Order: sequence, then C-alpha cells, then structure tokens
Amino acid sequence: MTALTAETVMRGFRQARTRRKTWEPLWTQCFDFALPQHDGALSEGAPGQGRVDRLFDATAADAVDQLAASLMAELTPPWSRWFGLVGGVELEEDERSAVAESLDKAAAVLQSHFDRSNLSLEIHQTYLDLVTVGTATLLFEEAAPGEPSAFRFTAVPIGQVALSEGLSGRLDSTYRNTELTHEQLRARFPDARLSDLETTRGEDARHSVIEAVVPDDRGFRYAAVLATGGDDCSVLSTGAFERSPFINFRWMKAPGEVYGRSPVMKSLPDIKTANKVVELVLKNATIAVAGIWQADDDGVLNPATVKLTPGTIIPKAVGSKGLTALEAPGRFDVSQLVLQDLRARIRHAMLADRLGQVDSPKMTATEVLERSSEISKILGATYGRLQSELLNPIIERGVAILRRRGEINDIVLDGRRIELQYRSPLARSQQRQDAQDALLWLETVRAMGPEALSVVDAPKAARWLAQAFNVPDVLLKQVEPVGSIPGTGEANG
Repeated sequence: MTALTAETVMRGFRQARTRRKTWEPLWTQCFDFALPQHDGALSEGAPGQGRVDRLFDATAADAVDQLAASLMAELTPPWSRWFGLVGGVELEEDERSAVAESLDKAAAVLQSHFDRSNLSLEIHQTYLDLVTVGTATLLFEEAAPGEPSAFRFTAVPIGQVALSEGLSGRLDSTYRNTELTHEQLRARFPDARLSDLETTRGEDARHSVIEAVVPDDRGFRYAAVLATGGDDCSVLSTGAFERSPFINFRWMKAPGEVYGRSPVMKSLPDIKTANKVVELVLKNATIAVAGIWQADDDGVLNPATVKLTPGTIIPKAVGSKGLTALEAPGRFDVSQLVLQDLRARIRHAMLADRLGQVDSPKMTATEVLERSSEISKILGATYGRLQSELLNPIIERGVAILRRRGEINDIVLDGRRIELQYRSPLARSQQRQDAQDALLWLETVRAMGPEALSVVDAPKAARWLAQAFNVPDVLLKQVEPVGSIPGTGEANG
C-alpha cells in the first residue's frame, strides 16, 4: 500500500472541490430558507449573522426540525437497540441457536459503546444537513484508551468536505478542509514537525489542513496535508484504515450525480414563494395599520411635521381638505388561500404530515400498522440508501474497532454466516406486517380443522414469529449444538 503524497492529496482535493462548486449556490439557498443559523462554511460571517433578515416564513425550518428528529427516532433511536447480530443463511438451525447467545452479547457490547458515546448528539446534526442539502458526513473515530466509550463521532459540515464517487456508487473518497490553530495542530498531530511553521501571526492564527481518505485495494489510505499557500504543502500524518472513518450518505440522487438531493430542494420553489407571500402580507398589514395619506399644499399644513398619534390636532387652511386618507386600490385577502396551499405542500414534501405526531392521543392497533406501512412505502428508497451508506458502515466500523481491542469475538459481518439485523421502528414495520399475515394464515388453518393444522410445524412457527417480533434469543429454548461454528471464533461440543 503506497502512502499518499502532498501532491496527490492536493490534486484530488482541487478536482473534488471543482465538482462541488456547482452545488454551492443551491446549498446556500437551502440553508438560507430552511436552516438559516447553520454554520456550513458556505458563507462569510459568524453563524446566524444576517441570515434571517429576509426570512419571513418558518414553515420549512420547522419541517426540517421535525423530519430530522423523526429520522433519528425511526432509524437510530437513542438508548434503544436498533440493530442485532444473528446467524446467517449458511448456518443450520442448530448452529444459529448455538451462536445466538454469543452474537447477542457482542451486539449488547457494541450498543453499550454507542450509548456511552456522543452518537445521539452528532448524528442528529448530520440528519439536519441530510434533510436540507441531501448529503451529510459523519466522522467516526476511535477514542483514546480510558474514555467511557471506544467511539467518538463528529458531524462534519457539508462546506468542509469535497467528495468523489467510486466504482461501487458510494462516496468513497473524502477530502476535508479545516482551519486549525497552532495549538490545535500540535494536539491533533503530535508527531508532525511543526518547527518550520510560521508563527509570526501569533498562536491564534489559523492554518488550512486538508485531510484525505481514499480507497485502496486493501482498505483506505489516509493523509493530512498542511496547505501553507500555493504549491508549498507538507504532510502532517499518514495512515491506513480497514474501514473509512468518514461516513458519507445521501437522501437520494439522480443518475450521474455525486451529491444527493434533499426534500428542501424539491420544495424550494414553494418555500421561496411562501416566504415572498408572507413578506407582501406584512407590507400590506403595515399599510392597513398606518395608511397612505394625502394633503393640500396650502401653506399651513406641513406634512413633514405631522405625527399620526391619538389626540393630535393637525392644522389646515380654511376651505382646504387638509390631511385625507388615500384608499388602497385593492385588498390582499386571496393571499391567505395561496399561503395555506403553499404551506400544506411544503409540509407534505418534507413529510411533516406523515412522520409528525398524530392529532389523536389514542390509536388502534390497525391504525398503528397502517401508519407504519405507509411510512415504509414513503421512505422505502431513502431507507434503503441510508441503510447501505450510513447504518451498515457505522456497524461495520464499530465491530472492527471492538474486534481489534479484543472486546468482542473475531466475527465478520459477511451476510452469510453472520448477518446484521435492523430493529429500528422503521425496520420493524415490515416485520410486523409479515407477522400479521402469518398469524392470519394460522387462524385460517386452525379453522379448517385438525387435518389442515397437522401441516404446521409449531416449533418453527414459534421461532419465526419470535424473530419477526424481535424476541430476545435468551427467551427461546436452545437447540443442542453440533460441531463447530465457523466465522464466530468459538467451538462447540
């Protein structure tokens, strides 16, 4: 594996940044109207400075918050088991039963590290970027020994990263541009030679650092380059990863595009129109309250000194009309109808009317199933992409870190012998529907009589229902193991 050079990193970064520039104007508009206080490194100034001056309608901003919170609750609910490890299809029934306890323990250890880490804090921020601009990046690093968790997460703003798509269709190559002080450079790269770094501007001077993670035939190569201006660059650190620490994921994408598309992009015309309608309504309200006035230039009345306050006496010449209200040429009542329709379309496009809280405090079991089924249909394509680009890499990198530390057995998530099973609320909706169909079939078979009921394998049916309802394996009677189980690091017998 050849280490990355400063020239290779800078050349790849410039190419990726050139492709990103075509998206930046659209991202800026999305942030301005849907997440105005966001510090995405796309505009100058401090976070929130001057970004709400032309924002008059908060429908999109509220919908973004609701959709990001709903994604977190449906995909990666905090302090809840949203995944599991089970035996794959290549294992026999007795083999799956034999490794069930070991895999459940490994999943519990992995979940405990997620719970003690800052995952729930950082992943919500990436969901905000995902909903707003369609692409988000989560940095998954290994924490130092002695920390409460072995994992450390960082939500990387979209303005700091430039991405490239590999042959697999995933965003494999990541370039991150950050500004660090001299003290931060020493803390992050303690082995780097910083003696030649110019410090005449003071310790608080910020220096540009380009970090690159690109795929290789044996994993991923890493390099951090200090860009001091022009072609003069120096390598701060190099390394290799089994799994990329940068997890890049998208809401959806069109063929031939690298960056994703977001719900905000789809509803941006309605968002801008609703914002303009509210602005016009406020201007019309100002005219309705203060009015438009006209006065005769009779040498007595001076309009510059007139104040329209209660109890004011306005002088006028004898025989003149004095100060007269000018009637507005029309009314703007139709704006409420237009605004109501625009807000409804925005909330529908942002799934606020589907994933939001229900109005009724009580729901029947049928209503819950129907609602879950509807959500699965709406988010089917998006959930499949998020599962492939976000959830799978998080679990795989977490397993790799804990396996290297020796906290779990030497397991490999190949999908054949060891399979990753998702147990989030969104993933369980389809399982509940399958379980309801199976229960309906069992009820129908039982009504047909003992002869029809004899074709049902009760123990296997009970185990299948237990898997569909995510019943812990420790509650099931274990089958006597036979032989050794490859892929788990354990032997039986």
